[in-house]
Amino acid sequence: MASGKTRRQCAKCPWKKDTDPHDIPNGYCETKHARLSSTIATPADIGGMGGSLRMMACHETTSEKELPCVGWLEHQLGAGNNLGLRLAVMHGHVDANIETVGEQHDCFEDTLP
Repeated sequence: MASGKTRRQCAKCPWKKDTDPHDIPNGYCETKHARLSSTIATPADIGGMGGSLRMMACHETTSEKELPCVGWLEHQLGAGNNLGLRLAVMHGHVDANIETVGEQHDCFEDTLP
């Protein structure tokens, strides 16, 4: 699944500290944003590894060609310690060839307004 091309974090990614969530395009909704907490793994928890992997999609992708949010990927592969996501990347199911831009939030709750 790796494309060879690095996917760069979008300008209005909610994981960027300088993004005002209300400026996120395509109909930002605080309720929907808060529901994305279900995509955040409990660090080092192996409970969800056998089931489907819930991912936060980039708001700039379409439902036909949905891609995971770059900021979310960076967090979940790093501090979030999402073991299911790490396995998906190792097996080539998720492309983690990404680049973040600027300072990132330390946790999901900080992405909320």
